[in-house]
Amino acid sequence: MKEIENLFEKTFKEKITNIEVIKATGSNRYYERLISKNRSCIGAYNKDTKENRAFISFSKQLKANCINVPEIYAEDLSNNVYLQQDLGDTTLFDYLKTHSIEDTMPYYIKVMEQLAKMQTINNFDYADAYPTKEFDRRSMLWDCNYFKYYFLKFFDIQFDEKLLEEDFNTLIDYLQSCRQDFFVYRDFIPRNIMLVNKEPYFIDYQGGRKGSLYYDIASFLFNSKTDLTNSVRKQLFDIYISNIRHYAHIDKEDSRRYFIAYVYFRLIQNLGAYGFRGIYEKKKSFIRSIPFALINLKYLIEEEYLDIRIPCLMSCFSQLLNCQKIFEIVRNNKLAISIKSFSYKRGYPYDVSGNGGGFIFDCRALPNPGREEKFKQKTGLDKEVSEYLQQFKEVDSFFENAMNLVKQTIDNYLKRDFSNLSIYFGCTGGRHRSVYLAQKCGELLSQNVDLDVTIQHLEQNIEKKM
Repeated sequence: MKEIENLFEKTFKEKITNIEVIKATGSNRYYERLISKNRSCIGAYNKDTKENRAFISFSKQLKANCINVPEIYAEDLSNNVYLQQDLGDTTLFDYLKTHSIEDTMPYYIKVMEQLAKMQTINNFDYADAYPTKEFDRRSMLWDCNYFKYYFLKFFDIQFDEKLLEEDFNTLIDYLQSCRQDFFVYRDFIPRNIMLVNKEPYFIDYQGGRKGSLYYDIASFLFNSKTDLTNSVRKQLFDIYISNIRHYAHIDKEDSRRYFIAYVYFRLIQNLGAYGFRGIYEKKKSFIRSIPFALINLKYLIEEEYLDIRIPCLMSCFSQLLNCQKIFEIVRNNKLAISIKSFSYKRGYPYDVSGNGGGFIFDCRALPNPGREEKFKQKTGLDKEVSEYLQQFKEVDSFFENAMNLVKQTIDNYLKRDFSNLSIYFGCTGGRHRSVYLAQKCGELLSQNVDLDVTIQHLEQNIEKKM
């Protein structure tokens, strides 16, 4: 975008040496990383001027109150562009995928501290909040209707319109009965938290407005793909409440009840968004998030007490948990992984997806069980062959290196909503080494719920879903 580049050179009086386009997940904003000899920053273009004003206003206020948000270097709202601090590429969500809860807990604690602090800023100015200044009844009804029309109706969930509307109003009345004078981030999730020098930084709060404390903590602790255990959720909630009580007087028992109600509401909002973004806009990453939201919903129904009665809405939830149409759509929109073992004597397998590409790993340099008489009639599926190959460090090293490449590609394909990936393992006869490694690959990747894994051992004429 020329407007972004012109703003950079005007602001910093430096020539741009490199530009990297950054994909914005789930939004229509356009981002570039602009690099010069002395600096790097992020240029943004968003045709929604009111949203830009909200983001810039909130950024400046949060920064002034020592909240970790990107610094705004320059803005040209007549062209809908602005420059902000480059926070790198590592989100808290990315970190979670490769680290234990013990490693992540220090970040979580800092996030809880920062959330409590930002929500309770005195005299926060909502003049530029968009589309409304408050997360009020009207805003909540928008989310409820989003859920009704883009999710319940699409999946043919049966309900009485009048009774469902009454339940929506009952839920909203309860949600509105707690204090409503705090800053609501609105999309407080691990994907919107960057890690910079071991500190969390926050992005994508342009939808912020005034409302209840509990929406954001509900969004964070019950984020669909974070997969926190219930004990960790409770521990983090207690840490959050203890931080909030430094700034505002709240009752801990009341907080827990309101929190659960907001978790229900947040799931309603999520499912509506997944329906619209995933089913109507055909963005597969949103469809793949549906099962995680339903797992959270099942937990709420079975384990948590809700202070109010919403029988029609609860009936809808129960139907969703048993809706075959949902499971079919989710299954059909996973990334299809085709794993095959083959013999080089017969040539490479045919790619039936028509996409080409993928991986072919040549296992012929590995120790060969086929040279030993006792293994000649066995395959890589047999325990004896597996144990033989497991004793060689080079086999483990080969597999680990192969999986590093595969996982990197899978992460990229999932973000880009690709449909297929082929992973083939070949050896001389397609009987021992390739079968063993293909099977091991299938067992590993089948643990990822975003993947639909099929494995074929061509020489054994075996094909199955993992």
